[in-house]
Amino acid sequence: MTSDASDSSGKKAALSLQWQMLAGFLTGLILGLAVYMTAPEARWVDIVTTYVTGPIGQVFLRLLFMLVIPLLVSALIVGIAEMGEMRSLRRIGVRTLLYTLVVSGIAVVISLLLVNLLRPGGGVDPAQAQAMLADAGSGAKAILARSGDTPSGMQALIAIIPDNIIGAMADNDILAVMVFALFFGIGLVLVQTEQSKILLTAMEGLFEVTMRLIGIVIRLAPIAIACFMFNLAAQFGWDLLIRLSAYVGVVLLALVIQMFVIYPLLIAFLAKRSPLRFFAAVQEASVMAFTASSNATLPTAIRVAEDKLRLPRRISRFVLTIGATANQNGTAMFEGITVLFLAQFFGVDLSLTQQFMVMLVCILGGVGTAGVPAGSLPVVAMILGMVGVPPEGIGLVLGVDRFLDMCRTALNVTGDLVAATVIAAGEEDERGRIAT
Repeated sequence: MTSDASDSSGKKAALSLQWQMLAGFLTGLILGLAVYMTAPEARWVDIVTTYVTGPIGQVFLRLLFMLVIPLLVSALIVGIAEMGEMRSLRRIGVRTLLYTLVVSGIAVVISLLLVNLLRPGGGVDPAQAQAMLADAGSGAKAILARSGDTPSGMQALIAIIPDNIIGAMADNDILAVMVFALFFGIGLVLVQTEQSKILLTAMEGLFEVTMRLIGIVIRLAPIAIACFMFNLAAQFGWDLLIRLSAYVGVVLLALVIQMFVIYPLLIAFLAKRSPLRFFAAVQEASVMAFTASSNATLPTAIRVAEDKLRLPRRISRFVLTIGATANQNGTAMFEGITVLFLAQFFGVDLSLTQQFMVMLVCILGGVGTAGVPAGSLPVVAMILGMVGVPPEGIGLVLGVDRFLDMCRTALNVTGDLVAATVIAAGEEDERGRIAT
């Protein structure tokens, strides 16, 4: 009874926070537009943005940056290591990992192609973009200064492997840190000792503590969003709304292609099943995902996999449990589109090498991002800083993130069921029958 009450209160709190974020978005937008129309050059506007709204937004971002490294390291290590907890499922774990990386890669490539072709953030006045870059806070400027020294070409590929993991963390070299976490997780899969299990437990504890702290920081999001949107709307005016609607359209288009083109092809050619029957069977879990997180939808997804898709229990539970954290195609697509959209908006020209790095981080971020509302926010903020885009730009998308989060979570949950169906193809169930 107590557990049910706490779950209910947690959902109400999350819903309340989402409405607060929307309210903050609208408040900042309306006030910023009012300033843009009535007093765009007023001295007091500069004072407010320099000493009030700007610092508040920077505090919020710095709190996220402070926690993103331990979050990603612990989540990625635990996600990889859990694949080898049961020796009998080690082969399934390897197949799950390879499938996740390949399909997430396809999702991110689709996203980057769409955002480069349609350019939802393009066309902003270069003078305004430069002004916004000049007004970036000290924390963002420090990140931008580091990004100017980012290696390119072959050196960029070599730099993915860190020679000093502590230095990589200190420099916020997120890709190098995630590669280290990936290898460390594989090491925990290979080493099955009592000591390694203790180390894995410690990583799980680090993940839980970091998630709790990020949950506290996220409660400041409504105020930060209002500050971000005030600064952006006062700077860009009505052009902000036009670009924002184009951004939402590109995200939805990418999610639709992955859901109704890529997934049916995987089901038809790899799982040898009818895509129509598959979508009919999983509709309950997909609809449930619109009102919850990937983790919260996990019990429904497991029941659908076992009762309606008739997947072997040992495979469905393993793949879906891992997938709730690791196989998040919708999250990876959202992160990639958001980073490139904001780069276009602020006039930051990303080279092919930088876009390739963004793609790698999004693929690994899909593995390391927690399956909870706003779980991708720290990753997006860090990638923005890594490629030289003002992290304050996340304020642009947070106001519409609730709707996009519902859509990408539905894709994440459906993608987990696709993964379980593909990986279960040809495997024996508990009664010795081959799954078809």
